[in-house]
Amino acid sequence: MEIAFLGATGTVTGSKYLVRAGGKKILVDCGLFQGYKQLRLRNRAPLPVNPREIDAVILTHAHLDHSGYLPLLIKNGFAGKVYGSEATRDLCAILLPDSGHLQEEEAEYANRHKFSKHAPALPLYTREDAERSLSRFVPVDFARDTDLDGGLTLHLLPAGHMLGSSFVRLRHDGKTLLLTGDLGRPNDLIMVAPTVVDRADYLVVESTYGDRRHDSTDPQTRLAEIINRTVKRGGAVIVPAFAVGRAQTLMYLIHLLKAAYAIPDLPVFLNSPMAVDATRIYHNHRGEHRLTPDQCDAMCAAAKIVNTVEESKRLNDFRGPMIVISASGMATGGRVVHHLKAFAPDPRNTILFVGFQAGGTRGAAMLNGAETIKIHGEYVPVRAEVVNIDNLSAHADYAEILAWLEHFESPPRQTFVTHGEPRAADALRHRIEENLKWSVQVPEYLETARLE
Repeated sequence: MEIAFLGATGTVTGSKYLVRAGGKKILVDCGLFQGYKQLRLRNRAPLPVNPREIDAVILTHAHLDHSGYLPLLIKNGFAGKVYGSEATRDLCAILLPDSGHLQEEEAEYANRHKFSKHAPALPLYTREDAERSLSRFVPVDFARDTDLDGGLTLHLLPAGHMLGSSFVRLRHDGKTLLLTGDLGRPNDLIMVAPTVVDRADYLVVESTYGDRRHDSTDPQTRLAEIINRTVKRGGAVIVPAFAVGRAQTLMYLIHLLKAAYAIPDLPVFLNSPMAVDATRIYHNHRGEHRLTPDQCDAMCAAAKIVNTVEESKRLNDFRGPMIVISASGMATGGRVVHHLKAFAPDPRNTILFVGFQAGGTRGAAMLNGAETIKIHGEYVPVRAEVVNIDNLSAHADYAEILAWLEHFESPPRQTFVTHGEPRAADALRHRIEENLKWSVQVPEYLETARLE
């Protein structure tokens, strides 16, 4: 067995791990790179392995930094099956076509306004490409073995990060390789805790928050404070948030705050055509989250869904307090960048981030105090208040990761720390070595490790 690290090294995006075993080539995760330009250029460069040589793809979950390259992989010749949990399949059926549609929209906008260096600007893939990829999905039940041929067995376990998120366990010739994907939190407001795992010969663990603890402040109290002081100024709260996961958590928190009269009954907009379908999926997969059917309904009713581009544009002309939740979570694209263009220059408004911001993204720039951000070829002043509630993140922090690792009855032969920026990955490596006395390494981009 061998593993090659084709993404999520030195960054939290572009997750791709090529596993070779039993004469098979299996790609675990198939994500888009985001953030710094040199990372984004990898999306357009040839993949380090010929897509035609890959036998199967396994997805840990549906977020685009883990699934969003899939339509391009298929477009470039991959002809195999795509394995993942049922909820991952359901969410990819929403997220991937939306990704293709947004890329087409952005390319068309760039060509119309002539701000792209490319003539013409082209999407990585289209909505049609994404919809075509969905026929390859094979849903896999949790906690059941799936035969991948060549003596290779797949086993998925709930990871607690979002609906459908999974730990991927591959077994071949008596050896097991466990990949965490994104590791959820033990006390998440909505998701159930990650599955306890007690053994693996080799382990790949994420490190998004490998160098920090989440703030212990109650996020509900913090959210109320931010909303109320923005309302007092007569401003709007703009929230870049992943359309599936953080958006629903925010809607549920807003519902709770309004029910407790902790914030005014101001209008709330969820600017995402896919939101209604995403909420339906919460109803269909009740065993993976903590909400009752009534709570799911209340979460959905907390915001008005914005479907059309025309409705989205009208929000930019809205005057008075409101909350707008819109993808993408790191402000790398989508409708939220148009809202930032309209609302960031006004000091009455607030730009609220609720998840990790990868280096090179607009979100990271704003949280680091950028006075301007580049949108559609022009620089937009940032005068609005910029705040972050990082304990709404669905990623475990380093203490929660260590607590999860402590359930292992014996150390893996080797642990690989990935999916973190360099400081975070190295900090988690150090903590695992010091606290657990395990053998740990942080792999480089394109490094290959033989699993003896």
